[in-house]
Amino acid sequence: MSLPPTVAEPGALREQVGAWRRAGFRIAFVPTMGNLHDGHLALLRTAAQHADRVVASIFVNPLQFGPGEDFERYPRTLADDLVQLAKAPCALVFAPSERAMYPAGRAAATRVEVPGLGQVLCGKARPGHFEGVATVVAQLFNLVQPDCAVFGEKDFQQLVIIRRMARDLCFPVEIIGVPTRREPDGLAMSSRNRYLDAGERAAAPGLHAALRGAAEALGAGRRDLVALQQSGMENIRSAGLDPEYFEIRRQDDLATPADADRSLVILAAARLGRTRLIDNLPVELE
Repeated sequence: MSLPPTVAEPGALREQVGAWRRAGFRIAFVPTMGNLHDGHLALLRTAAQHADRVVASIFVNPLQFGPGEDFERYPRTLADDLVQLAKAPCALVFAPSERAMYPAGRAAATRVEVPGLGQVLCGKARPGHFEGVATVVAQLFNLVQPDCAVFGEKDFQQLVIIRRMARDLCFPVEIIGVPTRREPDGLAMSSRNRYLDAGERAAAPGLHAALRGAAEALGAGRRDLVALQQSGMENIRSAGLDPEYFEIRRQDDLATPADADRSLVILAAARLGRTRLIDNLPVELE
């Protein structure tokens, strides 16, 4: 099994991508922070269905971590990640250093902000997080210049923000979302799941169970959204988690739904020990 070629410098990345583009290849891009799992590999497989060459990036982006968050302890497993990528359709890995991405340092880096969308839900709990996400994704789009980019729907708010950013900044990139990959008990796959101890891991599926309960209620015709949201918070708490939010929003812009809206998404975040979990369920009403 041969490992995929890896470059660390933007110049080397541009050189290879430029050669593919001159050859007429369509290019797909999957940005990651590494510590790869089956959910990431599903993104790569989807990317390969839309392009001739797939580029993956591995970069733990400091700009999207706030004070006291897990930037220093976030798992960095590049050697293992490359072994994982050897099993996937990945033609090139871009694994830059922080200096390569932010040569003037973090504080001096130009920032990209998506107003409104970046300040609600997870953005309210993690000020500056989505500014860091939008900044690094915009930079990676500029470096890779892909025809399409693939993101998981587990980070649903992130997906909506990136779509808005790509539209507003005129990036000619098709943004493709892939449904959340789950463990057999419903827990959404996440690199941060490795933080959970045995007891926490047993309680963690309660977050998804609360989402399912609200989705079933909506499907049965309930429209009292405030009451459903309150029940969702209580169900998460009863499962042993500390709920942060439980919200029912419109899928395309995360606005509060109107009576006529049919494409909804239920989003939730909770803490379990020192781990913050997020999950969501899209719902299409009849």
